[in-house]
Amino acid sequence: MKNVAGYDVSRLLAGSMGTLGVILEVSLKVLPVAPATATLRFSMDEAAAIRQLNEWGGQPLPINASAWWDGTLVLRLRGALAAVNSAITRLGGELIDPAHATPFWSGLRHQQDEFFAKAAAAVEGGARLWRLSVPPTTPPLSLPGEQLIEWGGAQRWVCSAAPASMVRDTASRAGGHATLFRGDKGAGAFAPLKAPLDRIHRELKKAFDPSGVFNPGRLYPGL
Repeated sequence: MKNVAGYDVSRLLAGSMGTLGVILEVSLKVLPVAPATATLRFSMDEAAAIRQLNEWGGQPLPINASAWWDGTLVLRLRGALAAVNSAITRLGGELIDPAHATPFWSGLRHQQDEFFAKAAAAVEGGARLWRLSVPPTTPPLSLPGEQLIEWGGAQRWVCSAAPASMVRDTASRAGGHATLFRGDKGAGAFAPLKAPLDRIHRELKKAFDPSGVFNPGRLYPGL
């Protein structure tokens, strides 16, 4: 909230995974369902998809979601009927029937579509599934394994047997970070914190949870 004195505790708790306290009451802001939705499919390689997503992102288009995997870019358009129809004409591509598009987007949202099914099988064989947050203009990452791109290029899913240090270094060089989503978490789910950030995290934990009873170790050892 704007113009409020004190610490922004609500944002601090969001994402702390229950390590700082228990949320007892939640207020949600809801919006009406958009009157029109359409899904378009394009065939293009990873580099072209990233360039195209960033180009479209700077234009007044009703792009609501995107996903690239295995040579195919999928866009979801959502908004006023006139805006969606205009974007369909302008962008081209193959219009996907809602009967196929809706389960695809639902599966992607819940990490249950074909990419994640293959990743689950690979994890059983010793690979890891990583979620990388990077600047959307980041070119294709030089990591082995399968990759899926979401959020206009800003979120990269990587299923790979590469060492954790390689994945995290690659994300860091791109200006982002990597989180281990599935697989052996012996190396930790999150990238180790640098000394100043580690101290801030520990002081916050001590201030909010001096007895250390809220999800100990959920984020980092000792937190």
